[in-house]
Amino acid sequence: MVDGRTLMWESGELLHEGAEATVTEGFWLGRKAVLKSRRPRAYRHPDLDRRLTKQRLSVEARVLSKLSRSGFPCPSLIYLDQQNSQILMTRVDGRPLYHLLKEGETSSKVLRNLGSLIRRLHVQGVSHGDLTTHNVMITDDGTLFLIDFGLSRQSPELEHMGLDLQVLNECLGASHSTIIDGIEAVCEGYLNEEGLNNSESAETVIDRFNKITGRVRYHG
Repeated sequence: MVDGRTLMWESGELLHEGAEATVTEGFWLGRKAVLKSRRPRAYRHPDLDRRLTKQRLSVEARVLSKLSRSGFPCPSLIYLDQQNSQILMTRVDGRPLYHLLKEGETSSKVLRNLGSLIRRLHVQGVSHGDLTTHNVMITDDGTLFLIDFGLSRQSPELEHMGLDLQVLNECLGASHSTIIDGIEAVCEGYLNEEGLNNSESAETVIDRFNKITGRVRYHG
């Protein structure tokens, strides 16, 4: 980080090292935080890569700011460093829902709550883009948080909202196949938030999700 902010950041353990970015935990002025650093993609032209990285970081920062201001359970933006392709966020205390589901310590209520949370996200005018159980955190008191908005969209089209549910559906099928009717519980929770004001009704999004699922099965 630049502008003297390096002195405020105390780096800790590497949490994740992926093709797109590395994520490191640490402290920002004594506050638990996470630093996400995007990697250059060698297969893209450098100018194109810099432009796409800048766009994605900007969208992620705007989405985090918007959601946290509204009280949505997600990390809060601390600092955006476009020069070094880094974004600093508060850290969510908890563990990935992935591990909880793998241990069999969950119920349909948790998945219904997740569906409700996804609906609240869409009502905010945001789609996640990578809605897997690794990107859902659950705290000790059972509160769910969404993380990693690197592929998110503002003002998403109906297709993007349906795809959020389809990505989660594929994740549940591939990683949590022992859970019976998991996506049905998610959709039930999603529909229970129908009273929220949004241009696309919950039923319309579920209908699009079902059509996407049908397309996947047909071409698969």
